[in-house]
Amino acid sequence: MNTLIELEKKINSELTTKINKSNIKHNHLYLEINREDLIDVVLFLKTNKNTKFRQLIDITAVDYPEESQRFKIVYLLLSHEFNHRIILSYQINENEVINSLTTVFPAANWMEREVFDMYGINFKDHPDLRRILTDYGFEGHPLRKDFPLTGHTEVRYSEEQKKVINEPVKLEQNYRNFDYESPWEGTKYIKEQSNNNEKKN
Repeated sequence: MNTLIELEKKINSELTTKINKSNIKHNHLYLEINREDLIDVVLFLKTNKNTKFRQLIDITAVDYPEESQRFKIVYLLLSHEFNHRIILSYQINENEVINSLTTVFPAANWMEREVFDMYGINFKDHPDLRRILTDYGFEGHPLRKDFPLTGHTEVRYSEEQKKVINEPVKLEQNYRNFDYESPWEGTKYIKEQSNNNEKKN
């Protein structure tokens, strides 16, 4: 395939019912599919002599908590021979289990573990689905939009117990003084000081 336009036509003609939408943007081909067609589409893209997308670059997800299909799963594929990139995606509900790509691309193993760890998305038939970036016993999934910025627990060294401990996050507010006034007009206490100085003079 010499051009992305030719590649798009070829893929759409071969995978007619499996491609929901395709377009070319920023010199990349974007394909939207249904989740149940993932393995068929990826096998075609990898093995067909006109496509040869033999490298899986990455797997990631995007969280849209306000939508009924909360997650968008995204796969980036590269054809070295034709120097083309494809971005393949589909939407899923929060608790859906999706197919693992490890049988087609063994490199998907750690990528899927990262998506599982960061978003809580489960992969069917994955050989070793466990957390990869967070610690044992970690609560929640850090890249979900509803995950608190401070997390649920914090790690610190306890001088009393002489070991590292996990404990719930405590946000001390005792010594914090929030001032929402414009710095250009001067804060309240500066205004009060300047008014007092004017009265004395």
